[in-house]
Amino acid sequence: MSTATTFGIAGVQMEVCAFDSNLERMAGYLRHIRSRFPWVRMVLFSELAALGPKHDRAEPLPGPTEDRLCGLARETGLWLIPGSLFESVAGPEGTVVYNTTPVINPQGEVVTRFRKLFPFRPYERDVAGGTDFCVFDVPGAGRFGVSICYDMWFPETTRTLVAMGAEVILHPTMTDTIDRDVELCIARASAVTNQVYFFDVNGVGDGGVGRSIIVDPSGYVVHQADSGAQIMPIEVDFARLRHEREHGLRSNLGQPLKSFRDRDCDFTVYRKDGTDFPYLHSLGALDKPQ
Repeated sequence: MSTATTFGIAGVQMEVCAFDSNLERMAGYLRHIRSRFPWVRMVLFSELAALGPKHDRAEPLPGPTEDRLCGLARETGLWLIPGSLFESVAGPEGTVVYNTTPVINPQGEVVTRFRKLFPFRPYERDVAGGTDFCVFDVPGAGRFGVSICYDMWFPETTRTLVAMGAEVILHPTMTDTIDRDVELCIARASAVTNQVYFFDVNGVGDGGVGRSIIVDPSGYVVHQADSGAQIMPIEVDFARLRHEREHGLRSNLGQPLKSFRDRDCDFTVYRKDGTDFPYLHSLGALDKPQ
């Protein structure tokens, strides 16, 4: 499928305003990256970067904000993963809101959309969870998977994307809480246990506390940002990734993907209607602490 050895991706840790559109700031970054880093082919922003974390700004998709983002991808000739948007979907029982990431190609076309699987409950009660996993191919390069923020806390999410062939996980987040240090550990563990590049891009200002992290398939930190605005252009080495999946990470050590495939055990805990684990049902309702 692939002919490229390397592929340039720029994560953008941008200051996000919760009370105004951030589209023009995003446009400035895209034009700057296109000019300064001509080898970059894809740009990833943080979760809810375009319109901020306000549910009342939810739009149907396609919609005006997504159209504007498609125009920017077409103008700059870049693959664009613009973080995410709140998507409104009209249904028989009223409007449902999802946290949705569009994937836009350099021709300005939406090739797929991903709805966040795990809203941050019990705090995000008004956002519905998606049900479908998302991978897409960049011709001549490789396969990419998308997850959003709290999705990373559930290792089954990354495992499934990698089992679908993902070689790079694009993970926009909006973490403004004191557990960012834990997420840095999760990003490294997700990368090395799945032999995958992991781009975990956070916002700043109203969009998070920063500290974005990019990890390679051996668990090495390629870059970790501080708490300010920052552009993070990184070259993904697909040849190295594929070599390590075949021969083992960090100079021919473990081959966790093959070991998972060839396992002897069966994980019955993943059966949602199973009765083998009554402890989980003893934990009570998923409510906010009072």
